[in-house]
Parts: sequence; C-alpha cells; structure tokens
Amino acid sequence: MQRLRSFFSAHHVSGGPHKGSDPSEHQQEPAPYPYAWATALIGWVLQGGVLLSAAVILIGIILLPTRPGGLSPERLLVFPFTWSALVASLAQGHPQGIITLGLLLLIATPVLRVAVSIVTFAVERDRTYVAITCLVLAILLFSIFGVGTWSSGQHAAMTRGIQFSALVAVLIFLASIAAGLLGSLVGLGGGVLIVPLLTLVFKLPVTFAIGASIISVIATSSGAAAAYVRDRLTNLRIGMFLEIATTIGAISGAFLAGVLAPHLLNIIFGVILLLSAAPLVVEIGEDTPQGVKNDRLATWLHLSSTYPDHKLGKDVAYQVTRTPWGLAMMYVAGLISGLLGIGSGTFKVIALDTLMRLPIKVSTTTSNFMIGVTAAASAGIYFLRGDIPPLVAAPVALGILVGALVGARLLASISNKLLRLIFLLVLLVSAIEMILHGVGWGAF
Repeated sequence: MQRLRSFFSAHHVSGGPHKGSDPSEHQQEPAPYPYAWATALIGWVLQGGVLLSAAVILIGIILLPTRPGGLSPERLLVFPFTWSALVASLAQGHPQGIITLGLLLLIATPVLRVAVSIVTFAVERDRTYVAITCLVLAILLFSIFGVGTWSSGQHAAMTRGIQFSALVAVLIFLASIAAGLLGSLVGLGGGVLIVPLLTLVFKLPVTFAIGASIISVIATSSGAAAAYVRDRLTNLRIGMFLEIATTIGAISGAFLAGVLAPHLLNIIFGVILLLSAAPLVVEIGEDTPQGVKNDRLATWLHLSSTYPDHKLGKDVAYQVTRTPWGLAMMYVAGLISGLLGIGSGTFKVIALDTLMRLPIKVSTTTSNFMIGVTAAASAGIYFLRGDIPPLVAAPVALGILVGALVGARLLASISNKLLRLIFLLVLLVSAIEMILHGVGWGAF
C-alpha cells in the first residue's frame, strides 16, 4: 500500500515529483492536484455522461419522424416537464420524452462528477476536500429535489409569432456549434450568446431561450472540461472550493428571480462588467502573472499548482491570492446564473484572473469546469417550470457539445495573450448586450 501511495505521489497532476532538498524551496513548491488516476476518472465520468446523454437525445430525434405532426410550433410546446409526465411519456415511447431523458442525463453529469470527486479525495485521504465536496453535493441535491420540486409546473402556452420547423432546428444546431466553440475557449457557458440568438434571430420566447441556455452551459462545461481535466489545465481544488459559493448563489438567484427586476440587474451587472474590463486592458500583454504569493486561505487549502503550457513548452507554476474576495465574487456569479439562466462565466474568469491572479488558461478552464455545476443548481427549477423544451434544447445541446470539444482541442495551441484578448472582446460585447437588455433594447 505504501508503494502505491508513493507511486501516486510521484505522478500527481501538478508536474511530477518534488524537486530540490532545501526546506524553504520545498515550502514554496505548489501543492499537487489530485493524483493522475483521479483526474483521469473525473474526465471519463464527464465524457461518459456527455456521450450517453447525446446518444439518448439522438435516439429521440431519430424517432421524431415516426410521429405525425412534424416539427411545428404546436408540437414544440407539447412535452413532459414534470417527473410523472416524463415517466408516462417514456412508458409510451414518445420521442420528446426520450429527448427529455437525454437532457436530464446531461444535467445529472456535473452532479455525478461532484459525487465521484468525493471518492477521489477520500482515496487521497484529503479530509478537507471530502468535506468541501460533500457540502457542494448536498447543495446540488437540495436545489434539484428541494427547491426544484417547489416550482410550479407551468410553461408558456404561446404559439403566436413562433416559427419552428426542421430547418430552424438545423440552423439552431449550427449556430450552437459556434457558441460552444467560443464558450469553451474563454470559459463561458454560451448562454450569453444562446439567449439573444434564440430570441432575436429565431423569435422564440425568452423563457425557452433561458431554459435552453441552462442546457448549453452544462453542455459546454461537461464537453470541454473532460479534455481540460485530463490535460491538467483545470485546478480541481480551486474549482471545488469555489463551487460552494456558486451553488449557493444559484439557489439564491432562483429564489430572487420572481422578486427583483431582471432589467435593473442587467444594467448593474453590465456596468460591473465594463468596469472589470479596465484591469484586463492593463494586463493584456501579460503572459503569466508575476509576483503572486499564496494568501493564508490558499496555503491552507493547497490551491497553488502547475499547468503544462504547450505554447511555452514547459510546466508553469502559479500561486493564488485574494481567495476570500474570489469566493465572494463566485457567489455573485452564481446569483447571476440563477437569475438570468446564464453561466456567468465572465464573472468567474474575472474573479480567477483579476482577483486571484491565476494564469488565464487556468482561469478559463477552471471557470468552464465550474459553470456546469452552477447551472445544474438551478436546472431542476427551469425544468419543472416547463422552460426547457426538448425540440429547442436538443439541437442547442448537441451543437454546443461539438463546439466545446473542438474548442478544447484549440486551447492548448493558443497563447495566453491572444486568449486574454479574445476574452476581453467577449466581455465588452456581453456588457453592452446586458445593458441594452436592461433598458429594453435587447432580447430580455
């Protein structure tokens, strides 16, 4: 047993065995990620969940032509959105019920990833992260089976102005590929792109657009995170710790959604995004943050690590600062996600990059890793409200998955400077979009 533990310690994800014999040098060395076998297991869980959900969705789509009616607005609005209705639909072999099951499997994937993480930390005998991960899982289960079941089972019964056909579904799929590609590169969920796309271009109700956006967030995260975790770009410990705040924030946002005016929130958050762009402009030429030292919380939680940068041709070590501020920012990010149905990846990346001073590649990949769990915390509520129509969410999910997998392959060859520039442009567009929506000139 001791030999096995020594083997795992010599092959952990953060870059191999410890170097140097000087005690002070040893203290400065970044703490390891979970062992290589653990990150590989988490990566396979994410990939397996994605592939299984995609296969079930495709089976449902293939069976659609066997039912009369075609892809019409009326058919778009008839789907199961309660647990009992889903069971009855599956028992009768209805295609929309099968597609809905595939979408729920996708929603369950980040939840399963959290559960598996508990096992990996337990094998490592890391009691701190076993407790942290158990707390995250408890929050997720409470949000899905507690808060979610309190939601009223009603959805928008509207057909006026809706134009839906097989061609529209194909176009949504193609557009979602682009959204998934961009979202996986810069750590966003694609929701900022999917919502205006579905409402402005395809003229779908905003409630359906937000429901499909939640699915796109989970698809982007699960699809890309599987590759990022195995490539050692994601900091699992940071992601797991900060998910405490994002999941609590998502539940808070779901509760406040019916109380606060989302238009005002759009303006406020849009302005915050614009202000957040200022430090990114200053750091636009920075490849790797310099002079960053662990704060006390980061040291206690072993958040520092290394990541392989193929562009630089070496493993890059980094440390973490202002961890409490990053945790507070993550609560805000979760709050936005629950309120508006987006991944709020921009706020997550800003917290990781600007506040906690992580390298931009670690920031975007860790953000991507987290947004699926954040979205899953409110997905049950949107499902039971009838805001996730299968005929819209299915092409969005499949397109996002394709784009996310392609983006995950491109990230390793992109420089940190170029990635920061891309993120800055997306942030500015997102900020302007949210402000316009807030004053009534956008899709919300």
